[in-house]
Amino acid sequence: MLNPGMDADVFEAFIDQLKRYVRERLIPAEADVIANDRIPETILQEMREMGLFGITIPEEFGGAGMNVSQYIETVKQLSYAAPAYRSTMSINVGMTGSAIKNFGTPEQREQWLPRIASGEIACFGLTEPGSGSDSAAMQTMAVRDGNGYRLNGTKRYITNSPHAKIGLIMARTSKEALPKNAHVSAFIVDMTTPGISIGSPDKKMGQTGAHIADVIMDDVKIPGDALVGGEEGRGFQIAMQSLDNGRLSVAGMSVGLGRRALDTAVRYANERKAFGEPIANFQLIQAMLADSDTELYAAECMIADACARADRGENIVRKAAAAKMFASETAGRVVDRVVQVYGGAGYLAEYEAERFFRDARILRIYEGTTQIMQLQIAKHMLREFAATGNVWS
Repeated sequence: MLNPGMDADVFEAFIDQLKRYVRERLIPAEADVIANDRIPETILQEMREMGLFGITIPEEFGGAGMNVSQYIETVKQLSYAAPAYRSTMSINVGMTGSAIKNFGTPEQREQWLPRIASGEIACFGLTEPGSGSDSAAMQTMAVRDGNGYRLNGTKRYITNSPHAKIGLIMARTSKEALPKNAHVSAFIVDMTTPGISIGSPDKKMGQTGAHIADVIMDDVKIPGDALVGGEEGRGFQIAMQSLDNGRLSVAGMSVGLGRRALDTAVRYANERKAFGEPIANFQLIQAMLADSDTELYAAECMIADACARADRGENIVRKAAAAKMFASETAGRVVDRVVQVYGGAGYLAEYEAERFFRDARILRIYEGTTQIMQLQIAKHMLREFAATGNVWS
């Protein structure tokens, strides 16, 4: 079913406002974010007031009702600034919020979506010390206890967990691995529940101001109505659909970060002189700029197609994986060229190029590594060929 999303004129005005906010407010605040490893509370509050934490949540629950195309365009524009800004809001709207919106009971939507839309920070708990894409290895258990459950286990690399009020936690409801991953269920968890503790935020290569940490659950008592959709065994399905949104978000972020890096390279190439003229006049510099612009444009086209398919209600597992893989690999190539354009200055922390290089490296890893994306794409190609004799759709 076609998802029209927000009115086109209203969305265009919103994007114009967001572009100004990114350039006039968020980028000037980057030095503060980096120096203190956190987004200032005043900016978080401004982001809440702009409605950024609820852009995909239906209007009846306090959100803006954007469709997938509009959501990813918003991510792309926001990602022109430091990654921490997107990281803080994207889990709310692209993963935890979308899971509850698409799979939650009416009561769950009524209870949790307004809180998420208002800007209460959310986290998404899938990865564990011994499992990520391999759900059969998941160790976190949810055992029935009266009318509810008791959760035990540890989640790792959980974005926003040090600040989260709401968590979507995946846990086994069967000790045995069941067909189609039916041993995995999803639970909405109030992160202030007794028994939940958060590890120290991990020190990272880049993405300063965006925090990840372990979530440790020790005999956490949750009510029965915490089970998403009121049905056990749907956690893997919920996680995978949420990951489609997450992968498109990372793809959009890859383009936004890549465009920011490329813009700085063009500016630097016009300012830096060698042999008496700007290095922008040198054809080998121009080739690196042209290759970067071309690949980012290709990534934008892939993302737009995948988003349009999602808004038409198509299954986009394969397309989302392809867009995420290509866009994140593109961002890696672009920031590498940007460092090369800067030359020796590109290796210095005084300039932005080295930060872009570090920030971009995670894009090929989280929400599924490039290698997992390759496996996903090939698996769905072979499955489609077996069913139809054709993989071109």
